[in-house]
Amino acid sequence: MKNLKISSLLLLALISFSSCSDDEGTPELINEEEVITTVTVTLKSNFGNGEEIILTSRDLDGEGPDAPVISVTGGNLQSGIEYTGTVVLENETVSPAEVINEEIIAEADEHQFFYQIGSGLDATVSYDDTENQYLNNGSLNPVGLSFTLTAGAASTGQFTVTLRHEPNKDAAGVSEGNLTNAGGETDVAQTFNLTIE
Repeated sequence: MKNLKISSLLLLALISFSSCSDDEGTPELINEEEVITTVTVTLKSNFGNGEEIILTSRDLDGEGPDAPVISVTGGNLQSGIEYTGTVVLENETVSPAEVINEEIIAEADEHQFFYQIGSGLDATVSYDDTENQYLNNGSLNPVGLSFTLTAGAASTGQFTVTLRHEPNKDAAGVSEGNLTNAGGETDVAQTFNLTIE
């Protein structure tokens, strides 16, 4: 009789435990944010021998105390010249470095780069790619891994590169590159000082 009571109590405890765990349901999958340590923007001249200007921001400690190391190499932009722009994002905390572009391409409908021209710099930017190019989904919404920068009159100012995750691509001005109504979360934002001569 004593064994029957102990067995009954164990069975009751087991049923109670499993019914509690069933109430919790399946755990939610977490989409981890990618670590971006390095932004490299290449501006290749569409004139002459295709000189390249390389804009780089490297921040190996991420949220740590060290500021990013920013460089602009290859000279200044030339007035009246169009440049083909490409951007590469990397995580250099691992070896070999992880290229984040692959994830952006796989989720092109959830990402968009914005290229902001600061006051003083006479330049314009237009997108050269769309979601359809990467996902074959028929959408003409821009992604911004490739773009065209047209240098205007001699000037100096800031050029900011921003990547948004899950922006509202249908909001006013967003498909033209206006960040104001984009919403979403900023994955990376970096400002470079440029000169047009």
